[in-house]
Amino acid sequence: MLYSVTMKIAIIKTGGKQYLVKEGDKLRVEKISAQEGDNFEFNDVLLIADKETKIGAPLVDSAKVTAKVLKQGRNKKVIVFHYHSKTRYKKKAGHRQHFTELKILEIK
Repeated sequence: MLYSVTMKIAIIKTGGKQYLVKEGDKLRVEKISAQEGDNFEFNDVLLIADKETKIGAPLVDSAKVTAKVLKQGRNKKVIVFHYHSKTRYKKKAGHRQHFTELKILEIK
């Protein structure tokens, strides 16, 4: 994916994962403890690229990404099935991961 030089982008870290975001993006991350409609600030910013690029070691100092919480929910069910042949072992379980849907408002 190519980005223009004038577009402000950032790489944030949340839930043990890293996300490349720009202003106006919508994304789903692992559950964050915030209510729907609240604003949330990410302080773990690894990179900011505008006209110049700032790379953190490991974090960029005084950098923040502000996002609005659009929705709290759960993903579709994933079936987890364990099976061992010749031993009559089988085990079935389901899992639904919680998520938070965000809209990126501002990169500072």
